[in-house]
Amino acid sequence: MSEPSNTLHQSRLHSHQPGWFDLLSVIVAGMLENAGEQESQLFLQQMGQQLAQRYPLESARTVRDLELQINLALSRFNWGFVDIEPLENALVITHRALPAGDEHLEAVHWRDAMGAVLTGLYAAWLRAQGGSEQVPLVCDSVSDDAALLFRYQNS
Repeated sequence: MSEPSNTLHQSRLHSHQPGWFDLLSVIVAGMLENAGEQESQLFLQQMGQQLAQRYPLESARTVRDLELQINLALSRFNWGFVDIEPLENALVITHRALPAGDEHLEAVHWRDAMGAVLTGLYAAWLRAQGGSEQVPLVCDSVSDDAALLFRYQNS
């Protein structure tokens, strides 16, 4: 199977529970309305960090092991999967099959909210694997509503 069709096939295998995401969508919309975007992002990152504490990864010896551990954890929530690409001075994490939001919250706000949660989650997991607190994990939205790109790289 070619890479693009394999990715599409895998993303269709990941189902999502609409009721839970409807609730999360209402919460995110309320947070944005009441607390603003910056405070909402910080709060959601903290929630991701707490999830990482509840669902710690086993120790990974290789990047491939780390990718497998993350995908195993994500499968518990039906939140999609990651591909991790090690570069000379960075790790690039591509999150695919991001759960879809609902029609009541703009797609960009949903993607930003999930990106914040996943930023906290991935950053905490990377630190627990021996990563430095000083190395930031940055989430970049991509044009695809079902994918997010994260870069773990020292500035």
